[in-house]
Amino acid sequence: MFSKFLRLFQFGFFGILFYTATSFAQTLKPGFDADEYLGVLHRCSQHVDKKFKLDLTKTMNFEKVYDSPEMGLKNKWELWVNKDKTTIAIDLRGTTSDQSSLLENFYSAMIPAEGKLNIEPGKPFSYKFAGTPKALVHVGWAIGISCLIPDITEKIKTWYGKGVRQILIEGHSQGGALAFLLTSYIRYQMADGKLPKDLVIKTYCSAGPKPGNLYYAYDYDFLTRGGWGFNVVSTVDWVPEMPGTIQTLKDINDDPFGFTKRSMRKQNFIVRYYITHIYNQLNRSTKKAQRKYEKYLGRKLYTQIAKYLVDLDQPEYAHSFNYATAGTTIVLQPDAEYHKIFPDTGSNIFRHHLFAPYYYLVNKNYK
Repeated sequence: MFSKFLRLFQFGFFGILFYTATSFAQTLKPGFDADEYLGVLHRCSQHVDKKFKLDLTKTMNFEKVYDSPEMGLKNKWELWVNKDKTTIAIDLRGTTSDQSSLLENFYSAMIPAEGKLNIEPGKPFSYKFAGTPKALVHVGWAIGISCLIPDITEKIKTWYGKGVRQILIEGHSQGGALAFLLTSYIRYQMADGKLPKDLVIKTYCSAGPKPGNLYYAYDYDFLTRGGWGFNVVSTVDWVPEMPGTIQTLKDINDDPFGFTKRSMRKQNFIVRYYITHIYNQLNRSTKKAQRKYEKYLGRKLYTQIAKYLVDLDQPEYAHSFNYATAGTTIVLQPDAEYHKIFPDTGSNIFRHHLFAPYYYLVNKNYK
C-alpha cells in the first residue's frame, strides 16, 4: 500500500515539475506580437553604428551567442538564444555603407525561384525559394542569402541537437529581404526532409522591400499562412516600395488581352484594327521598359558585382520585373505627433526608415 502511494506521489511530483518547466518556457505562437517585434528591432539595431542602436536591455531576454564573419556581398548574421534556451533568433544584417552591399540591392534583375547559383568554383549552390515555376526572385538578395545559408543551416542543426525547435527569422531593410528568402528556403528544406520537420518557424521582416514577383509572394504567403510571417512597414518609409515594378501583359495569368485580341477576329476590320493597335501599344511600351531594367539592373550591374564575387557566373535572368510585396503586412501609421518628432526635413532620405521611428510607431500603434 505504501509503495503504491509512493509511486502516485512521485508521478504527481514529477508531473508538476514538468508542467511548471513547460509553462514558463517561451513558446512561439502565430499572430503579430508587438513585444516580440520590439525584441526584433532591438536585436537588428545592434548591427549599426552606436548612435542608431536601441537599448540592448530590452531584447526579450535573448543573448547573442554567435556572430558570423562577413560573406558574399558584405552579408552577415547573428544567432541569439532566449533565456530558457527554447528559441533561437536568426538575425540578418541589413545594408551597410560598403559599395558591394549597396550594389546587392540594385542588382535587381529577376531569376527563377528554384535553380542553381555558381558563386564558388566547383560548388554550385542549389536553392529553392518557391514551389511554382512562375515564381521569380531578386538576384542580388538570392546571392546574398545563398552565401549565408550553409552557415545558418549548420547552426540550426547544432541547436536542434540541443533540443531547440523554435526559430525566429528576422531582419530590417535588406535584412528583411533576406529573411523572406531564408524563410522560404528553410520551409522547403523541411518539406523535403533535409531539415527536421518539427521546427517551428516565425518570421518578422522589418521594413522589408519586395523580394520577388507576385507568384513568389503567393507562395511565401501560403507557406507562412495562419500568422507565421510578417512584414512591418511604416507608411512614410519608401524602402518597402522598392524595387520599382513593371507589369507586362505576359506577367498576367493567361494574358486576358491576348484572349481579347483572338476574340476580335469575329469583329469587323475597324474594331479589329483599333483593339490590335491598343494591345500592341500597351505591350510594346512595358516590354521595352522591362528590357531596359534588365539591361541596366542585371547585365550591366553584374560587371560591378563580379569585382567582389570574382567566381560568380552570371545567372540567366527571367524576362520580368513584376515585383510584389510579400508577407502579412503590419501597418505603422504616423500621426501629427510623430511628424513633430521625425519631421520631413534635412538631407537624410532614410529618416523614416531607421529603428527609432519604427520603435516609436510600434509602441504608439500596437501597445
